[in-house]
Amino acid sequence: MKRFAIIVGLVAAALVSTAQAAERFALPQFKTSYVRPLTEVPPARPGVYEFVDIGALLVALAAASYLAIKMRSRRGLWWLALGSLLYFGFWRGGCVCSIGAIQNVALAVADSTYVVPLAVLAFFILPLVFTLFFGRTFCAAVCPLGAIQDLVIARPVKVPAYLEHALGLLGYVYLGAAVLFAATGSAFIICEYDPFVSFFRLVPFQRPGDTMQAINGSTNMLLVGAGFLAAGLFIARPYCRWLCPLGAVLRLLGLASKWRVTITPDECVQCRLCEDSCPFGAIRRPTRDEPHAPRLLDRRRLATLIVVVPIVLAGSGVLGGWLGPTMARMHYTVRVADRVRMEETGRVAGTDDMSEAFYATKQPRETLYADARDVEHTFVIGGWLLGAWVGLVIALKLIQLSVRRTRNDWEPDRGTCVSCGRCFEFCPVERDRLKKKPLSGKAPA
Repeated sequence: MKRFAIIVGLVAAALVSTAQAAERFALPQFKTSYVRPLTEVPPARPGVYEFVDIGALLVALAAASYLAIKMRSRRGLWWLALGSLLYFGFWRGGCVCSIGAIQNVALAVADSTYVVPLAVLAFFILPLVFTLFFGRTFCAAVCPLGAIQDLVIARPVKVPAYLEHALGLLGYVYLGAAVLFAATGSAFIICEYDPFVSFFRLVPFQRPGDTMQAINGSTNMLLVGAGFLAAGLFIARPYCRWLCPLGAVLRLLGLASKWRVTITPDECVQCRLCEDSCPFGAIRRPTRDEPHAPRLLDRRRLATLIVVVPIVLAGSGVLGGWLGPTMARMHYTVRVADRVRMEETGRVAGTDDMSEAFYATKQPRETLYADARDVEHTFVIGGWLLGAWVGLVIALKLIQLSVRRTRNDWEPDRGTCVSCGRCFEFCPVERDRLKKKPLSGKAPA
């Protein structure tokens, strides 16, 4: 723990030293031909509240890791999740968001002129660092999107394993698409289609020192968020499990975490009471309780998958490249070029706001069309990469399902476990440690 505190301190110091001149918030992406003028003076230093947000995140992550791994307190995690929801969700309006920060980092990598704001950089890096050390404790009680879903779980049902594996791939697809659209300057789709930020901004808080008013969410996204929460009564955390792009990243990092949540503080007594306590299907049974297929069959399947991986990558890459020009319509320049071309050829009558803004620039149409072709070419390349990424994810999932890992006890899955601590109170060894009365029968769903 002491070594980890030193590492966290070094990370925080690096964030401060490398981003002192960053903007408080990401600059708006205007959907017009407006060109933002260059600043002639250095930007203002980050406000004190930016450091308050970073400090709150650091404290919440440390508290979640301590409560989940050292204290093993489900009640403590519940209260921390409520506090995170109130602060990072309703008080901060869902911004800065660790999930949306993926897009800022992708844009900064692709565009050297874009500087990631300090708070965004911290909100992106710190959950990754903590996950590498302590597993997905960020998901347990710090992420407001996870917290709002966790607090509405009422009567969760079990999702079949095959469906869980299939739906779990959607987060990686969403991650790839979000990176592509952000890197090309087209859209921040994670923020535009966040299902819960509309709830967070229903009450327009404005904290002292803020210069950005809270914006109410759209009616459509309110309905989508309500749908997720309604489904969350019976399907635990559907957005976190199957769509969250950051969850997809943390799932991979969780596999390599140094410390992680365990069901029992001591030796497993094989009572199976933990099996039904997890609403996320993240507890894995001992391999001796599973029907064993012949080892030769697994090896043959694995060898076949390894051979077909290049074919899958090539095929999905071709499909992604073919979809590139269609995805390019998300970019403003391409949409303007399409509109101007239709007006020029008489396919539409009159002008709209986009074309009028273009005509006001006095720019030749040929220049606009050339810029649009460049964007489409970029999307063809990006589509190839996105398609190859999706193919790689599918291939690795099939390979993972063909590889057996020996387990002697009931264990949380290192990647899918969100460290919520629900299984603690059903473990007889844990209850004995806490001097609680043993449970009988199966744990309630």
